[in-house]
Amino acid sequence: QVQLVESGGGLVQAGASLRLSCVVSGGTFRDLRMGWFREAPGKEREFVAYISRDGGSTLHADSVKGRFTISRDNAKNTVYLQMSNLKSEDTAVYYCAAGAAVLIGTQVGFDYWGQGIQVTVSS
Repeated sequence: QVQLVESGGGLVQAGASLRLSCVVSGGTFRDLRMGWFREAPGKEREFVAYISRDGGSTLHADSVKGRFTISRDNAKNTVYLQMSNLKSEDTAVYYCAAGAAVLIGTQVGFDYWGQGIQVTVSS
């Protein structure tokens, strides 16, 4: 059973930075494609970032491009989301997700999900 546990969220002021981490257990991490998603109050869950199995390919949503960076460390079974220049509209619950075969930029194929972690940005 693949399990994902996020950490690193919290309350910050606009313009600050945070790094989210997601540790994966119970599966072969290097075989998993990874993604970050978020769900803001009253909105649907949306794609934030994707990273390929070897980390060589990434995709970021337009809303976070240039501010957020996804990365992974296959030796540590961990995927990261470095968030900079945070804005109030980035306030959401952030989810880490994993899948063997995914449709990049969507939630399709992400079979495993973390419990989510709150990020709150005050303006």
